[in-house]
Amino acid sequence: MTVEAVTLNWYRREDYARLLTIFEDAEKLPATFDEWLNKAEHGEEMLSKSGKRVIRVVIGPDEFTAWCATQKLKLDAHGRNQFSTFKARDIIRGRNN
Repeated sequence: MTVEAVTLNWYRREDYARLLTIFEDAEKLPATFDEWLNKAEHGEEMLSKSGKRVIRVVIGPDEFTAWCATQKLKLDAHGRNQFSTFKARDIIRGRNN
């Protein structure tokens, strides 16, 4: 049996306000961490219930900004998703949590 894995961009409370100043598309995200967390946990629950393995990928402002610069990616949803995919490979291989 194969279990499909999906990444879920995850933010820390202490980074959220700063990330909103960094993201080029911040208006697409909830204004507060608590609003975001509620939506994220609900989404994670729905994905898990559908049989998918959910991999939380923490996006920290410094690492994300530096990584996007090296990859020549914008600091937007596309950049976040590319970063999460990149980091998930290490998580799956047991190199990072």
